[in-house]
Amino acid sequence: MELLKENVHYGQPIAKKLIPAEYKTRYGITNLFRVELPNFWRMLYTLTAGSSGIEIIVLVLDIIDHKKYDKKFGYNK
Repeated sequence: MELLKENVHYGQPIAKKLIPAEYKTRYGITNLFRVELPNFWRMLYTLTAGSSGIEIIVLVLDIIDHKKYDKKFGYNK
């Protein structure tokens, strides 16, 4: 979390066409970032403007293991 506080663009951006429909529908997001965590876990987060329009808010959407990540993004073995 400290890394994201220092740099909101710390994670790797995921192409808009690859953002799972679940996230677009449920959260209405237009951007998604991935951070690789130890033991093949992934953290997925999005950025949004705060109510003042000046601040940037980081919303962590999921912290999932590699197997669930592959399933969510439609990757096969």
